[in-house]
Amino acid sequence: MPKKTNKSQLKQYARFSGIAIQMGITIYLGSLLGKWLDGKYPNSSDLYTKICTLAAVFIAMYSVIKQVINLSKNND
Repeated sequence: MPKKTNKSQLKQYARFSGIAIQMGITIYLGSLLGKWLDGKYPNSSDLYTKICTLAAVFIAMYSVIKQVINLSKNND
């Protein structure tokens, strides 16, 4: 039986690693969108970069919380 426990733990680590990578990519793409918008519509304070990055952080956090809730429901 220890093999099933190890495989189960390995699957959970892989899922959480995937969630972290997804979060990083979401935030990175949000900042890229903001930089592109700042290049296309220049302003004095890089407002689009700040707004898009902050929105991407909130989207990533929402996604992470939702996935963790789903994982905890599946484990119960």
